[in-house]
Amino acid sequence: MIRKVYQYPNPVLETMCDPVPDEEFNTADLRQLVDDMFETMYEYKGVGLAAPQIGVLKRIAVIDISFGEEPEKRLEIINPQIVRLEGKQRGEEGCLCFPGFRENVTRATKGVIRFRDVTGAEHETETTDLLTRAFQHEIDHLDGILFIRHVSALKRDLIRRKIRKLIKAGEWD
Repeated sequence: MIRKVYQYPNPVLETMCDPVPDEEFNTADLRQLVDDMFETMYEYKGVGLAAPQIGVLKRIAVIDISFGEEPEKRLEIINPQIVRLEGKQRGEEGCLCFPGFRENVTRATKGVIRFRDVTGAEHETETTDLLTRAFQHEIDHLDGILFIRHVSALKRDLIRRKIRKLIKAGEWD
């Protein structure tokens, strides 16, 4: 089922998420939520989606940098932890909560991430480039941090002012 993606400035987007408890792993409800998240992410043409973006305050995200072209690249990440980050890359980044806005953001180039899947199995993976960027972006969401916090105060203020105008004009959810 495709879920509604909340847009900034909805306060749910800046709320720290709770870990998924052990008893919720390998349940039909968790599997359904993750399936809904993938379906929603593909509908909105994203490479990642975190649970708070659909109003669920749990440490769950999905990532697919192949845009659905390679099913084996789909990642369901639950209770993720960044083990290590290194290097720097600067590149354009957007967010489903800020449709139409894209800004250059500096992120690490490589990383090691630890997480669990819906069955509860633990994984540790090395990431590079776009996958490293996607993991950092989605984990930020789980910590209540939006990508605009990684841009200059001036750019952040400009984005906020544009959104206020769009809200006033009835062109923003």
